[in-house]
Amino acid sequence: MNRVAGTPHVFRVAIVGAATLKGRELKEVLDEVNFPVADVKLLDDDESLGQLDQVGEEATFIQPADPEHFRNVDFAFFASDAAFTGRHWQSALKAGATVLDLSYGLDGEANVSVRSPWIEKELERESGHEPAHEDLSTMAVTIAHPVASVLALLLLRARNAGSVRTVAVTVFEPVSEQGKRGMDELHQQTVNLLSFTSLPKEVFDEQVAFNMLGRFGESSALSLKKIERRIATHFEAILGSRLPVPSLMLVQAPTFHAHTFSVYIEFDREIETAALSKALAGEHVSMIGPGEDGPSNVTAAGQGKVLIAVRPDAHNSTGFWIWAAADNLKIAAMTAVECAATLSTMRPLGKVQ
Repeated sequence: MNRVAGTPHVFRVAIVGAATLKGRELKEVLDEVNFPVADVKLLDDDESLGQLDQVGEEATFIQPADPEHFRNVDFAFFASDAAFTGRHWQSALKAGATVLDLSYGLDGEANVSVRSPWIEKELERESGHEPAHEDLSTMAVTIAHPVASVLALLLLRARNAGSVRTVAVTVFEPVSEQGKRGMDELHQQTVNLLSFTSLPKEVFDEQVAFNMLGRFGESSALSLKKIERRIATHFEAILGSRLPVPSLMLVQAPTFHAHTFSVYIEFDREIETAALSKALAGEHVSMIGPGEDGPSNVTAAGQGKVLIAVRPDAHNSTGFWIWAAADNLKIAAMTAVECAATLSTMRPLGKVQ
């Protein structure tokens, strides 16, 4: 990838939760897009302290998220869990860093906006002028949930093909949204099922392996309904009143990576499949043709785009089905880095001269 536009100077960066799945993805994306960093600090909790890691070609150690480690940091990416973010983000603010939260720990905090550069650019193209999001006092943002960004992008473009009457979406959630603990539990459940032994259920309190869930067990600290509400809230935050929140159901799938989407769209009149496909195509979207491998968790892994296949409904001449897949970790990390690029205009020289 090319260097992120709008970042002519170099910056000091901290990744809080560096050992998490999101933290590792962030580190890779910063390198892929050549984000202009002079220094990257890797911070995490006690379990990860002292682990040897690598930033670019340099070896480094994971350090504690102490206030002293936020000194002279321009951008602090919080890829930790929400509770860890809640304990440490104020230290980053007090040190003068701009906070970019991927943990959703700042949801509902005053003066913290939800950002999705993909959608901001799409709205800019539609209106012909750049929407205002920040002023010089902006010091913390929440990165929009990847599902909210993907759905907002698809629905904004779909309306260019015709007036949309109905949208209903089923989203299949990968266990990587719950971090390494979720990944490990699915892996161990799969192994134990095949060896006919009892299943670990500390994370989901249900069997996830070889199963589909509409809700978690009663003892689980997680809730699909809460995640649905977060997606809806973020969708409204990045689009305002431009589009209604679609009818949405989140399903836990026995997959490791990538969201998959089944989207039903009904228009107020008949339109051609080619017209809808043309409307959906563009930046951040890869249209999949009949002779290609369809969108899936496997084909989306590592991709920075949303993979899409479109077909008309068999019984409704105004309805269409969109099957899509998107790497949840990749899109979250890309969104966070693009947010930092736009916010860098308020730190034109960084703290590194």
